[in-house]
Amino acid sequence: MPDNLLARIGVLTISDRASRGEYEDISGKAINDFIGRALRSNWVAVVRIVADGTDSVAQALIDMVEREDCDLIFTTGGTGPAPRDLTPEATRMVITRELEGFGELMRRISLEQVPTAILSRQTAGTRGKCLIVNLPGRPSAIDICLNAVFPAIPYCLDLIGARRIEVNPDVCAAFRPAP
Repeated sequence: MPDNLLARIGVLTISDRASRGEYEDISGKAINDFIGRALRSNWVAVVRIVADGTDSVAQALIDMVEREDCDLIFTTGGTGPAPRDLTPEATRMVITRELEGFGELMRRISLEQVPTAILSRQTAGTRGKCLIVNLPGRPSAIDICLNAVFPAIPYCLDLIGARRIEVNPDVCAAFRPAP
């Protein structure tokens, strides 16, 4: 299949230490591993690591949507209450439509595991034909959140005009209405 027909999925890790090479990016790897298990269709990965901050994150997101032509971008890191955790603010700077349900569901499902989930500030939204989803930074939390929200992602991509993805039904029971 030609590359221009394959969904382009971005993984953007936001971490001062990982961007300086002081810390291995295990969060980005966790996202890629999940996508590899969850998707039945072929896809192209677009991977980036940037430092915390609104400008660095916003510019990376814009570049991944407009230059890299991503259909879907998962961010990881920068969603807590610490002063440098600015991923939701940067995401809101670049999206045109916020989809609050993603963040609501991720916090609800995470709260079943850990009481500090109420400190999480994940959100999601669209920019053009791209869905951007903020995920937490811990691999175990990433897995919990992706298992919760991924069933809605293929249909969301259909609705916004992104490239189609097909899921592995053994991993994800994605919802698409009957034609």
